[in-house]
Amino acid sequence: MPFVLDNSVVTGWYLADQANAYTESIAVLLENDKALVPALWQLELANVLKTACTRGKLSTDAARQILDTLALLPIDIYAGPAPGQRQLFELAMRHQLSSYDAAYLELALRFGMPLATQDHQLKAAAVTAGVNVL
Repeated sequence: MPFVLDNSVVTGWYLADQANAYTESIAVLLENDKALVPALWQLELANVLKTACTRGKLSTDAARQILDTLALLPIDIYAGPAPGQRQLFELAMRHQLSSYDAAYLELALRFGMPLATQDHQLKAAAVTAGVNVL
């Protein structure tokens, strides 16, 4: 079953201090399934990689290789109509989330998909909102 993939899981695939059995299990799911991410995922991903490079956790070449590898995975970037600013604001306020995390929750709610996340606050919000968490 397709699922919404939060960037907190993806970072565990290439940053050792974020890696664990959960991030590995989600990577295995992608061998037979696909994930959906909001368009802002690209910005988050680029920023995490840039920060990792700046802090000496990754080389620029390694970051480029990660981007090339991720582009081959069955991760679809949702390009349909975005939720309204008011909708994201209300969702963020209701669940005490950043607007970025609210975008992942909104996508899971919109399509009735489970959510893969390592973010404890987003996980709690998903459960409260009736979204299955992988």
